[in-house]
Amino acid sequence: MKFDTKEFSRRTFIKGSLAAGAALGLGTALDLSGSPFQAAKAKGESKIVHSACPRNCYDTCSILSTVEDGVLKRVEGDKANTYTRGRLCAKGFSYTRSVYSPDRIKYPMRQSKRGGGRWERISWPDAFDIIAKKILAIKKEYGNTLPICLDKYSGNFNLLNYCVEGMMSSIGHTTRATGTPCWPAGIDAQTFDFGTIWNNDPEDMVNSKYLIIWGANPSWCSVHSMHLVMEAKKRGCKIVVIDPILTQTASKADWFIQIKPSTDGALALGIAKYLLDNNMVDYGWLAANAKGYEEFFQYVREKITLDWAAEKTGVKKEIIEQLAREYGTAKPASIWIGYGMQRHTNGGQNVRSIDALAAMTGNIGKSGGGAQYAQLQTWGVKYNVMGMKAPAGTTTTKDRIININNSAQEILDANDPPIKMLWIACRSPLTQAAEPQKLKEAYDKLDLIVTADLFMNPTVRMSDIVLPVTTPFETWGLNVSYWHYWCALNEPAIEPQYEAKSDLEIAMGLSKKLNELEPGSCTFPTEGKLEDWVAAEFTPDFLKQFGLTSWDELKKGPRKAVTGLIGWQDGKFKTPSGKYEFASETAVSEGHELLPVWTEEMKTPEKYPLRLMSPHWKLSINGQFQNLDWMMDIHSEPVVEMHPETAARYHVQNGDMVKIYNEQGAITLKAKLTKVTAPDTLVVYEMWLNDKDFNVNNTLKSLPADMGKKATGAPGIAFHDNFVALAKA
Repeated sequence: MKFDTKEFSRRTFIKGSLAAGAALGLGTALDLSGSPFQAAKAKGESKIVHSACPRNCYDTCSILSTVEDGVLKRVEGDKANTYTRGRLCAKGFSYTRSVYSPDRIKYPMRQSKRGGGRWERISWPDAFDIIAKKILAIKKEYGNTLPICLDKYSGNFNLLNYCVEGMMSSIGHTTRATGTPCWPAGIDAQTFDFGTIWNNDPEDMVNSKYLIIWGANPSWCSVHSMHLVMEAKKRGCKIVVIDPILTQTASKADWFIQIKPSTDGALALGIAKYLLDNNMVDYGWLAANAKGYEEFFQYVREKITLDWAAEKTGVKKEIIEQLAREYGTAKPASIWIGYGMQRHTNGGQNVRSIDALAAMTGNIGKSGGGAQYAQLQTWGVKYNVMGMKAPAGTTTTKDRIININNSAQEILDANDPPIKMLWIACRSPLTQAAEPQKLKEAYDKLDLIVTADLFMNPTVRMSDIVLPVTTPFETWGLNVSYWHYWCALNEPAIEPQYEAKSDLEIAMGLSKKLNELEPGSCTFPTEGKLEDWVAAEFTPDFLKQFGLTSWDELKKGPRKAVTGLIGWQDGKFKTPSGKYEFASETAVSEGHELLPVWTEEMKTPEKYPLRLMSPHWKLSINGQFQNLDWMMDIHSEPVVEMHPETAARYHVQNGDMVKIYNEQGAITLKAKLTKVTAPDTLVVYEMWLNDKDFNVNNTLKSLPADMGKKATGAPGIAFHDNFVALAKA
């Protein structure tokens, strides 16, 4: 194994692997003694039910749930899914702890003073009555429902959860927090280049001869893909990881290249320069399939040098040359583009430069090749739960849009009409969004905040009403992935615990109350079997894509798509020209560069000399899982990882408490000295611990990434262009 960084010890990885292994090896037999949760109905039987993980994760695992006497006793992977291969991650195995956690919200509750912590239990009829009367009062006062705002994202990716958007549409036009904090700059980049996002089936990865994992850490964030990475390696594929952090994935690679954050586009352009100068370009593929490559090549010849790329990226010139030579001669070669690397003020433009490498070498549309980012090819459902019409007599013509990545300021700025009510679902803005302090200020101007959730997270604590929702094991669902090509049905394994309801049942219940109070005020159906709602999502094309004749064939197990497994194999791109576009007039119309040219990275402010990166944590997904007892037993407090050179500069020892701060806010946590990160870069993993006053986003400004609006409605957010100062606490 070769590393282009300073010498370091593998003990850090061994320790981390042991922790992860402990989590993976935990037994899943469940003892409910001492728990307030019991079976809703003991049926005296044992059964295995098909379930599916709906979390915002590459892997979207197929699950087999064992139920005994009405109790979810065990979860395990479904071997029928050849991507997940009958395995789960540590988070998946902890699902039984989530379902029966004593911390779970059990009943609808109302808080007497927002943030005060004094909650009273109320009934569902009372909750619906309070909410419905507020909706109607707002409508009467303002003449429309625009003062009602929805902030919902991807905490539950069950396709039926789009009912929340449908519920909002059914009362009239409302204010919507639109966009995504996750992947928008990269989506726009590939939209300009290809026409949309479309990665190869990840199971095809084993056919690669050269795989660059660029800014992704599948060992933590897509664990089932690591089998495919290692299988490709076994078959002779060279694995290269490019990342600012020496991740666990990097520790398993043949070659790790440590790059300065936000300079990925410079490295890609340096590689392009070498390919061009050494005639390692597939001109035949370009002539048949690409537009604007001559203009791009002219830019590279005139503006790019390897010396410049080396200086920008911190990667030696000889390394860039070797990487370019190996990538340019391997056929097929694939690049996996991670989401972290596009969370910069130049992130989308960096992705465009990486895409260009796959096009230059003719690796697009090939088994084992391509520029892999994501796919929405398997999302072709009807979105029946979403497609509700506004009530008759609605005076507005469309929803009002605010940016989900700047919602605090936009709520404060909203006038004519102001925002007065907020509905939050599948998301915890106060642990996930930038500027949480300002978000609390924005919430103070609202009359009513309703949150539907599982646990008493910081967002729930700042709400007026909380509605308890079901886990995946207590309701119906349908799940597809934005990475692999499997579709899985989620059947209820157990009865809903206590008084939990699914978002769909909540929508029907609220609609019923609204129409009782004011007939015709809501168009959402007031009843319906959840199983029938699932059936209504299937289109003929969707069934055909998965080789199904009827949707209920999924009751026998998950199914894989039978078409579209290699992106762009037919050479028909969804750009205006129908070709891969190095030169994109669509990009220009959106205010971007015509070509994938270099855009300067954000410079380090003198006052805040340290970059703070906040990647995803291996034992959580945003605000989920890390709060559970099993996860807390493994990891109970946040730390800041820093290079020993940085620590010495600030007179910090391993284990010292330090304060990280900027003009936005501060966090105080324990220092962990490690060489996995570079000097001048701090790493604090994003997570929610329910017993700690910790939020890494306290220091995060709502700084937009360069792209995202075209495909998702709002620009992304530059999570990793966050600069701070440090002092011993």
